[in-house]
Amino acid sequence: MKLGLGLTAAVLLLSGCSLLAPPQLGSDEGGRRAPVLPRLNSEPQPATGAHTYTLASQRQNTVGRVQVIVANESDTFSDIARSYGLGYDELRLANPDIDPWLPGAGTQIILPTRFVLPDAPREGVVLNIAAKRLFYYPPVADGELPTVSTYPIGIGREGWATPVGVSKVIAKAKDPAWYVPASVRKEHREAGDPLPAVVPAGPDNPLGRHVLKLDMPGYLLHGTNQPYGVGMRVSHGCVRLYPEDIEVLYSAVGLGVSVTLVNQPVLAGWQDAYFFIKAYPPLADDERDAAQLAAAALAHARARFGDTVTESFDAAVAQIATTANARAIRWEYAGIDALTDAVLVENVTRGPQEGPSREEVLALIDEVMQDEDAPDGAASSAASSDGG
Repeated sequence: MKLGLGLTAAVLLLSGCSLLAPPQLGSDEGGRRAPVLPRLNSEPQPATGAHTYTLASQRQNTVGRVQVIVANESDTFSDIARSYGLGYDELRLANPDIDPWLPGAGTQIILPTRFVLPDAPREGVVLNIAAKRLFYYPPVADGELPTVSTYPIGIGREGWATPVGVSKVIAKAKDPAWYVPASVRKEHREAGDPLPAVVPAGPDNPLGRHVLKLDMPGYLLHGTNQPYGVGMRVSHGCVRLYPEDIEVLYSAVGLGVSVTLVNQPVLAGWQDAYFFIKAYPPLADDERDAAQLAAAALAHARARFGDTVTESFDAAVAQIATTANARAIRWEYAGIDALTDAVLVENVTRGPQEGPSREEVLALIDEVMQDEDAPDGAASSAASSDGG
């Protein structure tokens, strides 16, 4: 993609959760453009592990920075993702050519820890289903700047899609029981792994230790006893978070807090004199027209940034509209002199907190793709444990 040099603001076209674009692109053997990492600082800096960011103004809609780590021999994508507040799919999309289970000692891993905020009201909880991320905007006291906290989420698998719409928190529960729906019991019974009608609180409960019930019948935000599914399409519609993240959210969110669920695979952002266009691969069951999605992103950018949006920005959005698979444009970008601020940071990856082997992790993911929380069972469990 060739765009003009006369930019009033550099435009970076980014996709697949990757927020890293180099000043030049190489070419692989198939003739496709391949990523070339930018020049990084020689010594690792302290990693940014915070989930919460301050918003300097209502105009700001991009937070965080891209980080790069050097993998250790025992690292896996699941462990790296959890250690840096990312989901498994986010890390895979940002590093498509790296073995997620054996990255290898010395391999540079891109951490896509710059986020473009959804086009939605900045209040309460906002979930972007396409990005598999949750954003929480706490109330702002007089004289204080607003903040946003963001966490990766697991969402409904194909055929059990997490809904979009406006909801609110109507109940909270700690250590809930899981009333297993008949459909899930039938699946397990046919697979030779029968389940009881009720799974009590404890390490075998797929709801984890904290539940927020929505007024959408049967849908919850909750923890999980299988954290490797966070950041993937794994549930029967409910939204799951890492245990440590749902614990924080549970404490912060009260009854009546609004919950807005959107599905925005194309996002337009602005940060430090650069435009960013971030395109996630559309969900497999998303039948919307790509051109309309790109047009919506452009309309959002124009409404927020006005005349600073350039013809080059228009061309970049048009590129998304004509690309069937967002992954194909992962490393395309515009803005010849545009340098990102990616930094090499310390590897603070923790190993599996529950201690499973790599083979056990793979088995967990296979299992979690077969079943877990279903809307009707989730609703019952939250209701039975109301008041937590």
